[in-house]
Amino acid sequence: MEVVWRESPSLALANGHGLYHHLPGVITAKTDYLFAMARKSSLWPLTFGLACCAIEMIGAYMAEHDLDRFGVVTWPSPRQSDVMIIAGTAVKKMAEPIKLLWEQMPLPKWAIAMGACATDGGPFQRSYSTVQGADQIIPIDVYVPGCPPRPQALLYGIIKLQEKIMAEASNRKAAV
Repeated sequence: MEVVWRESPSLALANGHGLYHHLPGVITAKTDYLFAMARKSSLWPLTFGLACCAIEMIGAYMAEHDLDRFGVVTWPSPRQSDVMIIAGTAVKKMAEPIKLLWEQMPLPKWAIAMGACATDGGPFQRSYSTVQGADQIIPIDVYVPGCPPRPQALLYGIIKLQEKIMAEASNRKAAV
């Protein structure tokens, strides 16, 4: 479905991102693109702090970095969250709760693996109890490297996730 202003189609100029400018102050766009703009500007992550990366994740919400200004507000319930941030070592005992919480999240949903441990097991990679990366449990959209990664790295990862959300909306075909 596309929102279109029909009065003067000859004035439409596509900017390559799904927005069409007709006259100053008038914008039309595909509804998928408008929904994606709203989603990227209002991410509600379910934070899953498992180790030292969780401390850096908490630091990203402090005044210096302030993820709230990007529309990122943590939410304690998986039923209202759309992003899961796995920060730290995912052990085999935690795999089932992670998967259960992931399945309770509504669509569309995304996941961020924060830190070396969440990415590939980190220094505990060869341990009998460590999962070799969170992508063995749920699909991961953005990997934030580091041991532990700085809050700026998480901020960069969230910006990359926002870009991915917009790119998916731009590439989505219209439903017939």
